[in-house]
Amino acid sequence: QVQLVESGGGSVQAGGSLRLSCAATAYTYSTYRRYCFGWFRRAPGKEREGVANIGTSDGSTTYADSVKGRFTIFRDNAKGTLYLQMNSLKPEDTAIYYCAADPGCGGRWSGWGQGTQVTVSS
Repeated sequence: QVQLVESGGGSVQAGGSLRLSCAATAYTYSTYRRYCFGWFRRAPGKEREGVANIGTSDGSTTYADSVKGRFTIFRDNAKGTLYLQMNSLKPEDTAIYYCAADPGCGGRWSGWGQGTQVTVSS
C-alpha cells in the first residue's frame, strides 16, 4: 500500500504562495499512475475538509469552492509525487494539510501522511 509524506508547509503573509509536495513511498510506477489523489486540510477547531482531487490518466481535477482559482493540484507520475500550488493565500487557509490516495478512485482514502502546517498571517 502506498504511503505518503507531505512537505512544503510554512508561514507566509496573506497574498503569498506556497507549494506543497506529497511524495509516495513503497509504490510502483504502474500502481501509482492508476491512483487518484487528494489534498485535505484541518483548520483549528474545524473538521477535516477536502481541498482538491486529481484523477488518473486524464488528470481531471476538482476543487473546493473556497480555493478555486487560487490553488492548483497536479501530479508527476514519474516522480511519484503530488503537488498543491497555493497562491493568493488567505488567513483562512491556515491549517494542517494532508494528502491521501484513492486506489479505486471511488472516494476511499488511504495512505495518509503526517500533514504539513500552513500558517497565513494577515
